[in-house]
Formats: sequence, structure tokens, C-alpha cells
Amino acid sequence: MGKLVQIVEKLELATKKLVLKQQDLQKENQGLEKKIINKDDQINSLNQKIEKLQLENKNLKTANALLGSKDYKRETKLKINRLIKEIDECVVQLAD
Repeated sequence: MGKLVQIVEKLELATKKLVLKQQDLQKENQGLEKKIINKDDQINSLNQKIEKLQLENKNLKTANALLGSKDYKRETKLKINRLIKEIDECVVQLAD
């Protein structure tokens, strides 16, 4: 009977250790989940900044092209042609 009590006590001790370990792991997991959320927020913020800067860069290139920069001569011609086509389409729609 004494052996059985010792075995039960050892099992209780082991169970308590496992419960404490599980609680520690849950806390650690919650901390890591918070870090993941923070990193996701940072990534989203950086992606928004990238998109904004890309749009700004595109706008600057377009403005530079419209000003007749030699570097963007081809783009300037294409932009002008697109604008002319849009105007022609508007004239056609107004004529109808």
C-alpha cells in the first residue's frame, strides 16, 4: 500500500509540473501572438507607405514627362496621345 501512495504522490507531482508548464506555454503563446499582430500591423503600415511612395514616384515621372524632360520623351508622347484619344472619345460622345 505504501508503494501505491508513493506512485500516486509522484503522479500528482508530475501532473502539477505539467499543469504549470502548460500555463507557462500558454502565456508564452499569447505573447508571441501579440508580437505577430504587431508585426502584421507594421507590415501593413510599411506596405501602405510603399504604395504611397510608388504613386508619388509615378506622379513625379508623369509630371516630368509632361514638362518635356528628355529622359521621358517617349512617355511624354504616349501620354499626349492617350489624352488626345480621350478627348476624341469625349467629342464623339458629345456629338451623339
